[in-house]
Amino acid sequence: MSDTPVKSSLLTLDARTRKRNAAEKRFQIYGITAIATGLVFLVLLLSAIVMNGVGAFQQTFVTLQVELLEAKLDKTGNRDPADLKKVSTFGYNPLLDAALVATLEEQGLENPFAKAKELRKLLSTGAAAQLRNFVLENPDRIGDTVEFRLLASSRVDGYFKDRVTRESLARDKNLSPIHLDLVDVLRDAGVIAKRFNLSFIIGADASESRPEQAGIGVAMLGSFFMMLVVLAFSLPIGVAASIYLEEFARQSRFTDLIEVNISNLAAVPSIVFGILGLAVFIQFAHLPQSAPLVGGLVLTLMTLPTIIISTRASLKSVPPSIREAALGVGASKMQTVFHHVLPLAMPGILTGTIIGLAQALGETAPLLLIGMVGYIASNYPGGIVEGFMSPNSAMPAQIYEWAKRADPAYYERAWGGIIILLVFLMTMNIIAILLRRRFERRW
Repeated sequence: MSDTPVKSSLLTLDARTRKRNAAEKRFQIYGITAIATGLVFLVLLLSAIVMNGVGAFQQTFVTLQVELLEAKLDKTGNRDPADLKKVSTFGYNPLLDAALVATLEEQGLENPFAKAKELRKLLSTGAAAQLRNFVLENPDRIGDTVEFRLLASSRVDGYFKDRVTRESLARDKNLSPIHLDLVDVLRDAGVIAKRFNLSFIIGADASESRPEQAGIGVAMLGSFFMMLVVLAFSLPIGVAASIYLEEFARQSRFTDLIEVNISNLAAVPSIVFGILGLAVFIQFAHLPQSAPLVGGLVLTLMTLPTIIISTRASLKSVPPSIREAALGVGASKMQTVFHHVLPLAMPGILTGTIIGLAQALGETAPLLLIGMVGYIASNYPGGIVEGFMSPNSAMPAQIYEWAKRADPAYYERAWGGIIILLVFLMTMNIIAILLRRRFERRW
């Protein structure tokens, strides 16, 4: 038997190498499969949001030629604003009835109902208020025939969006199949049409009986004022705490306890901060309930741990050589931190702050406990002080409120509100990425 060793080449794969390479390929396949699965679910989620919410950005309108009769609106003929205000919205309903009857006659149709007011069910209940506001702002138009683009009722809008059918109206007191027959004729004539609904973006919330008038604009403004409060408090407090803990504080049991508590607070459920805000800011400090100021303070408590953790990570990423060089040329500890370390860590600090703000923007649970859920944000604040102190809602709270209402039109608006909220969140995250790429330095 020969003791000559078996000759082999490095270019020849043995069994162990082939097994190792096969395991590596399988792991790559697992990773690609996981990424593909995540992308599929993301596409499905975004598709569901867009498909269910895009209808909120369109609304059905009815174009009518309304004769503003002087005998109904200004019997004295002096155009006195005080006298014009005495005519309530009920006084404008006959004008709408007459305009609808005249529109049907132009199309060669007669009113199929015994009373003309039955035709008014095609319109939003806020149509009379729209006429009244126009007359109060333009009293000189009394006596003229003016073209108005009025909101259709939520049932008519649902018919245009395939949400309402003739069968579903069998037991509906708000509309009947006969109304839908008229809608078909008026749609062909161009009197009733579906158009872009800007009021959904800039408008205010409405009562449960008027979903076609509901908008998210006031809630967007409430979120804006809350984010101002969060930014004004969380950024300086969070950065100052991070600088002290990372650059000045000596390592001890006390600082270890603080660090552990900060990490624990970052994992605390947001509703706990809502309970704390209710007890401290409303019950103890007696701040106004449902105010953006209180909401901003509660979200500040929730955001601080995130900002502190990200800021400390940014400060740690600055090389120690920067500090040593500054101290070596005679700079003090404070000069080293504020003139060298902090500017270099600023991109990461800004990124963490924006991500923290984006997280706070989408929170609902803390706002629920301080009363911002359930408040109907129907009016814009009168100024900056009212913007902070007056009751208001926020985008996630408004979406939650719409989602729990019974009318399907509000459910559609909840999806539309999610689209707007996602646009805000994506914008803030894109800004964070751009800031990091713009100011980041590599060593």
